[in-house]
Amino acid sequence: MAIDTHFTFPCYYPLKIIGQAHTLESAALPILHKHIPDLGEGAITLKPSSDNKYLSLTVNLHAQSKEQLDALYQELSSHKDIIMVL
Repeated sequence: MAIDTHFTFPCYYPLKIIGQAHTLESAALPILHKHIPDLGEGAITLKPSSDNKYLSLTVNLHAQSKEQLDALYQELSSHKDIIMVL
């Protein structure tokens, strides 16, 4: 699924990734670093669900192009351990 954007690149772009608490970080972080090698330390915030079953990662990234976002979204959303990418 391609992201329909009306952004001027490069730009800052927030991305939320949701999955099972025990697998999300190990699933999402390698993909994020593959597509965004310069992802900074403070770019990711974690928030567990109230019952600690799920985890959301909010990533504030500096997107270079629509193609970069499309590839990132596609790989994240097709991973078996990632429930949703917003």
